[in-house]
Amino acid sequence: MNWEFTGGETHLDPDEIEGLRIPFITTRAELDEHEQVNIQRARIWLNKSTRKPADLLTDTFVKRLHKEMYSEVWKWAGQFRRTEKNIGVDPVRIATDLRQLLDDARFWVEHATYPPDEIAIRVKHRIVCIHCFANGNGRHSRLIADLIVSSLGQALFTWGAYSEMPDVRERYFEALRKADRGDITVLLAFARS
Repeated sequence: MNWEFTGGETHLDPDEIEGLRIPFITTRAELDEHEQVNIQRARIWLNKSTRKPADLLTDTFVKRLHKEMYSEVWKWAGQFRRTEKNIGVDPVRIATDLRQLLDDARFWVEHATYPPDEIAIRVKHRIVCIHCFANGNGRHSRLIADLIVSSLGQALFTWGAYSEMPDVRERYFEALRKADRGDITVLLAFARS
């Protein structure tokens, strides 16, 4: 495969590319299309039951959701990455850092430490920073944020869908960079735009 990896996408190593279940994919556009179909199937799976925040904030659920989102495309779906990437913690720290995040998030929910939107966005941002999986971390973390905010009684995020500005993707990455520097307000606003 001769894919061009640009923007905020994470480079896949040759071994990770070998995990592709669909051998005839040759372009990034084809991969994106197959992943989107798989994600839609995961959304159907999610709609079969309602979940409380505590159900969502477990490492088992985080991995299961990724597997549901990508298992028809990637053999390694739902498995923590084993390689270094241009973003994320050292692979040996993934399980520990994720567990700490999920413990924090359960505390935030139980004690209403932050408003529901902020809890969901803080979880989303830290999951992206950990970068648990070889691919799909952004879409996975946005879906987790949607599930959390919904379980807390709020409307789903729109993630720039109602923005009149043409550079939605770049605005999303800039919001993530600001959150990396400690300012989560831009990411919160983007999620509701």
